[in-house]
Amino acid sequence: MSSELVVAVVQMTSIDDVDTNLMQMEALLEETFKSSQPRLVSFPENCLYLRLIEGQKIEGFTLSHPAFVQLSAWAKKYNTYLHLGSLPLYVDGHLYNSSVLISPEGVVQPTYQKMHLFDIQLEGQTPIRESDVFRHGQKPHLIEVDGWRIGEAICYDVRFAELFSQYARKEVDVILLPAAFLVKTGEAHWEILLRARAIESQSYVIASAQAGTHRGINGGTRETYGHSLVIEPWGSVVVQLEKSRPGVVVTTLRREQIEKVRKQIPMKFHRRLPVA
Repeated sequence: MSSELVVAVVQMTSIDDVDTNLMQMEALLEETFKSSQPRLVSFPENCLYLRLIEGQKIEGFTLSHPAFVQLSAWAKKYNTYLHLGSLPLYVDGHLYNSSVLISPEGVVQPTYQKMHLFDIQLEGQTPIRESDVFRHGQKPHLIEVDGWRIGEAICYDVRFAELFSQYARKEVDVILLPAAFLVKTGEAHWEILLRARAIESQSYVIASAQAGTHRGINGGTRETYGHSLVIEPWGSVVVQLEKSRPGVVVTTLRREQIEKVRKQIPMKFHRRLPVA
C-alpha cells in the first residue's frame, strides 16, 4: 500500500468528434509525462464525445471501439492508470453515461454508471435532458489504485450527499468527480459543493472538468466552466486550473493527510443515522 499517490488532473475542451478528442488527449498525455510520472490520470466527463446539439442521436461506444485500442496503448506506454471520466457506453445492452478505467497493462474496464442524470431547465437556457438518452446507474462503485480506495461519481452526482455518505462509510481515500459543468451553475455551485464533499467524506476529491467553448463539427456550441481542481480532506483547494482551456496539473496525494484529519475529527464514530 503506497503512502503517496501522484495524480494528473486533465482539463479538456471536447467536441462531438472522437478523433479530435483523442488527438487532444494524446497531446495532454505527452505534456504530462515530459516532466512527471503520475500513477493515475483523470480525464473529465464526456472526454471522448460531447454532444453539442441537444436532442441529437448519440451512437454510443462498445468496448470494441478502436478508441480503446489507442487508449490502452497509451496506458501501457506510460505505465499508468487512465480514468476516463465518462463516455456514452453500452453496458449489458443499455446506454449509460459511464466511467472507464484502463490499467497500466492495458485492460479496459467499465466501472461506474452515472446515477443522477442531468435533466434541468435553467432560466433563459435550452433544457438539457440526459435521461432521454441514458439509463440511470444503479449503485456506487469503488476502484483501487496501488492500495488507494477510490469512490466514483460524475458531475451532477455532486448535488446528492447520500451517495457520498456511502463512500464516507466505506472510508475511501479519494473521490473522483469528473464533470462538464455549465458556466452558470459552475460559478455558483462548483467549488462549494466539491469542498463540502471532501469535508464530509474526509477524503481527497479530484474533479477533472470540461472547459471553454465547444464548437461541434456539425454546428452547435456549448460553454463549460472548467476550474478542474484537487481538494484535500480538510477542505482546502490544493491545485486548480483556472483558465478555460485544455491543460493538466499534477499533484501528490498523501495518506498521512487523510489520517491527520480523521484523527482530529473522528466522524466515523459519531454517525447516528442508519444507511438508507
